Amino acid sequence: MHTPTHLPLHEEPRADYLQKVTGAATYASDVEVPDMLHGKILRSTVPHARIRSIDVSAALAMPGVVAVLTGSDMKDLPGNSVRWGLSLRDRPVIAIDKVRYVGDPVAAVAAIDEATAEEALDAIMVDYEPLSFATTAKEAMAEGAALVHEDMVKLKDFYFRGEASPVEGTNIFQSWQYASGDVDQAYASAARIFEDTFTFPMVFHFAMEPHVCLAHWKPGSLEIWSGGQTPTAIQRVCSEILGVPLACVRVHSPYVGGGFGGKASVKIDPLVAALSWKARAPVRVCLSIAESMLTCRRLDAEVSLKTAVDADGRIIAKSVRAVLNGGAYADTGPAIAIKAAIRAIGPYHIPNLKLEAIGVYTNTVPGAAFRSIGGPQAVWATESQMDIMAAALGRDPIEFRMANMADKGQTIKPDLRPLDVDMRNSLNQALQALDKLPEPEHTHRLGRGVAVGVSDPGIVPVGGAIVRLRADGSVNVSANTVEIGQGNRGVLRIIAAKALRQPVRMIAVAEPDTLQAPYDWGTGASRSTVIIGLAVQMACDDIVRQVTETAAELLGGSAQDYRLEEGRVEGPGESVTIIELLTRLNGMAAGEFLGVGRINSATKNGDFKLAPLFWETGAQACEIEVDEGTGAIRVLRVGGAADLGHVINRKAAEGQDEGAMVMGMGHALTEEYIYEDGQIVNGTLFDYKVPTMEDAPQHVGTVLIESGDGPGPFGARGGGEGAILPIAPAIANALYQGWGVRIKELPLTPERVWRALQAAKNERR
Repeated sequence: MHTPTHLPLHEEPRADYLQKVTGAATYASDVEVPDMLHGKILRSTVPHARIRSIDVSAALAMPGVVAVLTGSDMKDLPGNSVRWGLSLRDRPVIAIDKVRYVGDPVAAVAAIDEATAEEALDAIMVDYEPLSFATTAKEAMAEGAALVHEDMVKLKDFYFRGEASPVEGTNIFQSWQYASGDVDQAYASAARIFEDTFTFPMVFHFAMEPHVCLAHWKPGSLEIWSGGQTPTAIQRVCSEILGVPLACVRVHSPYVGGGFGGKASVKIDPLVAALSWKARAPVRVCLSIAESMLTCRRLDAEVSLKTAVDADGRIIAKSVRAVLNGGAYADTGPAIAIKAAIRAIGPYHIPNLKLEAIGVYTNTVPGAAFRSIGGPQAVWATESQMDIMAAALGRDPIEFRMANMADKGQTIKPDLRPLDVDMRNSLNQALQALDKLPEPEHTHRLGRGVAVGVSDPGIVPVGGAIVRLRADGSVNVSANTVEIGQGNRGVLRIIAAKALRQPVRMIAVAEPDTLQAPYDWGTGASRSTVIIGLAVQMACDDIVRQVTETAAELLGGSAQDYRLEEGRVEGPGESVTIIELLTRLNGMAAGEFLGVGRINSATKNGDFKLAPLFWETGAQACEIEVDEGTGAIRVLRVGGAADLGHVINRKAAEGQDEGAMVMGMGHALTEEYIYEDGQIVNGTLFDYKVPTMEDAPQHVGTVLIESGDGPGPFGARGGGEGAILPIAPAIANALYQGWGVRIKELPLTPERVWRALQAAKNERR
């Protein structure tokens, strides 16, 4: 195999930097096509109700209104199903018989412009028969609770491997258990047992670009420009809904203004495609941020832990019960619930485990994938309890973690790949990074906390790439991994440049297009660099083989005598340009070298069959100050570390980890959906607070460890999600270390912290 050297990259590896800062980049929301109509969605105003009637006559009579789609149209859709899903076929294209949450699409209008479509929504009359509703998982699991879904149709191996385990006649769409060792015996012999329950809120993804889709249905074909992260999943669902063969469903993926999992799998595309079918014209639907808040959010959770230690303070048993509120539709919730239970183990070798995951339907915004699915919920609980246990045992929290961490190569969960990262080193690196930062400015006393997290990315190892070496030495890379701001097009350029020994300026990465590029499962789970990057590397290796074999055949010697250099092939006797080589091969200046790379479970002699493909990890240490008069927490310094195996674009990788950390500060300190009477009361940018530059830490130090043993190109493993895991418990642990206050409910709002401080003062009196 061709082994490239590390070439100096004098050119900017990300071509999109200049395009984006100048406004020249084309995002999904910028796309326009001739004769395009504009769509708007009428949403339910009640959390749970039967639809008695919908009157659209006044809307249809308005000038400029072309079509109105309602549940009555579903019987005429040309596909084989009017419901879709990723684990359960539970979501109608548009509400048919009832609505299940405030925000459920009830009707959709296509008109000549957005203003007309908006006005038409006000003319549609809907008569509801209210039903009882549940906002929390506890309410939905209570005896006698109204069913959100009367039946549950399971899908096997549709989006993730396996299938969900719903409980018929209840609102539980996932019920999963796992056990290893003898937990009961371990509890009986334990020196101490700790039991704690932690809660995690509903959180919005808050991508800068809201959900958008432009669909153009024609008899026998469907073309889509989508802001989604998973074009092949969109292709597949829309193919089923509209009865169009996969080969005739074309999905384009322009630049996407952030996704974070909120645009993963499938979201608004089937509805927009159906509206185009009804209107017989291309239709664009671009949601507002408030509408995106009604489209999906992170699953809120209650995680209960029962952990036993022996006389030496070693963890000998752990039980996890993770109950997650999946909202009105399951989406990827069944997988998220399982991941939450697994990720609550932490990076610790625990011989006796009992895990339980429960996913529950409620009459709230549907839950969905969100940066490290189930991870922040789980790590919040486990890493908070680690400090609780350390304090009770009189142990230093860092030393207590070190004593219980799994060694590299040791199992965390027996049926998963052994831990492939040295977590002790990661934690040490995070602590050193914090100590090397400048002293922060502060007016109150400081508290310091640490936390670590590991996640087992649910990567489906299926994807491919095509690489073409042109006659002038320029290179085209074609793949369906979506650029959502994380920089994968830049990463693919660097991989191709290194593998083919050509300058980055000569590498072009095409916009994803399901008609042009090979199949890829989707963009998520930190898989793009590993799966598609490796496919690109394999395709480049294929090209190098072709070039060197061609050179040997035409110029003499063996393939091993030749190497590909910038724009030419170097050999023992002579150096020829690529175009000269093609001229000698084809008798004229024509042709190219084309390589294909494919990844599946058989890759690397079947090693890709074992899950996870790699462990994604994060370690953080932080310092905070607290205004005791208001309870406001200010994060001053954060040191973090992650083992990425091999760093391909350091600037982008550091930005990903630091961005994930700041994003995690959101659910740690301020972010949550607030429901009253089935309605979101803070569902706007004015009322829902995310961290801003003013809230970011004064100083951040990020260490990217390069162990060189990841499964991806040049030994890389995925990154960008691990750093969201530890920040919330690290902040809570700093609060405890500095002020003796332990809070088990997020977010750590000023009011919540202030009340805890007052309660602690009263106890000391």
